[in-house]
Amino acid sequence: MWEYSEKVRDHYLNPRNVGEVENPDGVGEVGNIKCGDALKLTFKLDENGRIADIKFKTFGCGSAIASSSMLTELCKGKTLEEAERISNKDIADALGGLPPAKMHCSVMGQEALHAAIKYFRTGGKQGGVEGKEGEVICTCFNVTDIEIEDAIRKNKLTTVEDVTHFTKAGGGCGGCQPKIQEILDRINGASAAKKHGTVAAPHMTTLEKIDRIRRVLDEEVRPVLKKDGGDCELVDVEGNTVSIRFTGHCAGCAFAGMTQQSVVEDALKKRVLPGLTVRQV
Repeated sequence: MWEYSEKVRDHYLNPRNVGEVENPDGVGEVGNIKCGDALKLTFKLDENGRIADIKFKTFGCGSAIASSSMLTELCKGKTLEEAERISNKDIADALGGLPPAKMHCSVMGQEALHAAIKYFRTGGKQGGVEGKEGEVICTCFNVTDIEIEDAIRKNKLTTVEDVTHFTKAGGGCGGCQPKIQEILDRINGASAAKKHGTVAAPHMTTLEKIDRIRRVLDEEVRPVLKKDGGDCELVDVEGNTVSIRFTGHCAGCAFAGMTQQSVVEDALKKRVLPGLTVRQV
């Protein structure tokens, strides 16, 4: 199980600045509920051009809530130029760190802030999906080549798995992974790609996939959950969507959503298929 810092737990269980600012000067919306994460950020400036009030609404895991909460705290009292310099790394560092597979949550916060600032500077024009610059590489999560390049350069990413952790690109059907590797090769050089390798999506029948999922759950996931008095069971596998049911102490736990992604989904992606997603029933 991922080790979350006390600050992550605090901002997840007691998020600051939740809601929407009335008559906002800036509005930023990123993500898509269908893709699993969405964030709306609104802010109001004071007479000196500093952020006087800022609030958020998010649909996502505990790390997404914590990252959004911390971002709003970091922005308060800053000018737009100062706020614009807040990076996803600043958000993660302020939380005491995030697991690699959750870094995309801090990136989403940074993107929402930039979208809200752009909204203010363009007189209330909200970009949206069609307003994105660049070519969409990952259609599952609507991630462009520019976003991937930016994440690679700023965070010194070297593998497709790194890119997925920071942007979610390549984490759906996996069809865009070769294009992501091409971008990595162009930026880092083919030698780096050869050194680090990339995650290939193996071909397997449905029965083979179910068998591997059962094996990983039994051998790797359930023993971890049982240490805390919890457990899980496989309910269904439909395409690349794995349905599970938490039992024991995990059932109804406040961190069940975080466990679903950081323990169950992460293990299945690494050991079975990169494009798998997990949902609770």
